[in-house]
Amino acid sequence: MKVTNPKKLVQDIQENIENVIVGKSDVIRLILIALMAGGHVLIEDVPGVGKTTLVSCLARSLNLSFKRIQFTPDILPSDITGFSMYNFKTGEMEFHPGMIMSQVILADEINRTSPKTQSSLLEVMEERQVTVDGKTYPVPEPFIVLATQNPVEYIGTYPLPEAQLDRFFMKVSIGYPTKRDEMFILSRFQTRNPLKDLQPVASAQQVLKIQERVKHITVAEAIKEYIAEIVALTREHNDLTLGASPRGALALMRASQAYAMLEDRDYVIPDDVQKMVTPVLAHRLILKPEARLKEMTVERILKSILNTVYVPVIRT
Repeated sequence: MKVTNPKKLVQDIQENIENVIVGKSDVIRLILIALMAGGHVLIEDVPGVGKTTLVSCLARSLNLSFKRIQFTPDILPSDITGFSMYNFKTGEMEFHPGMIMSQVILADEINRTSPKTQSSLLEVMEERQVTVDGKTYPVPEPFIVLATQNPVEYIGTYPLPEAQLDRFFMKVSIGYPTKRDEMFILSRFQTRNPLKDLQPVASAQQVLKIQERVKHITVAEAIKEYIAEIVALTREHNDLTLGASPRGALALMRASQAYAMLEDRDYVIPDDVQKMVTPVLAHRLILKPEARLKEMTVERILKSILNTVYVPVIRT
């Protein structure tokens, strides 16, 4: 299928999801930007705000295969990646795919499982493949992991290591609905779950074409320098133990390209970068203990960095 108007297609996907999810346009848009940029999303929020429903809506709207992995302390890495078993009939080792072999993965409560199991996601998130007994198996494309964690509960949880956090393209929070939106939710779900009536409005091939188009959105040298300067200042900031990695810089550029495409432009401007800085970089930064005592936040640090860096002028 051809994609003649990517902006219109993404709008159609968002409107379709909003037939179920009420009042969360900004969050849906960010998740779609991550998808179009080929990234993964960490959703950090309290239970019951619609994380699972949102991911289900995304999969249904795109007609993609969907698996929910409920992370618990006893889940094993082989449950996720798959395993090889000897077949007595053929006399050969036979691969049994794990739960990760799907296009849309909901990694529910990812911080409730052991670091060993968490690390089993590292390869597949970065390289779109799993390795079992020395053999590699590609996952179906397009592929996106949307992981959830509860920021309130700490008992029985394992904080995600920096290497795992850095694999996530961005982090978002859904938040509670407003009173008006909650009343609308009560009316919409009163007699029937609208998720059951949701129909696809796009296909896997169209998503892949958009992902390829995003890569070719023009990024001027001045914009690349702007991104590099922002990232460099996170590494030098006095209130940060850990700054953004080169992977973070690449994610910021790719997110800016996707945002530009959704704004119907074939080139990136500084405003695109500024809009994407917090959702893409905030979860990659670690505050020093003394900065926490001063009630400093990574969001405030990123805002101060944006106010410091020279903004290039892009001539169209």
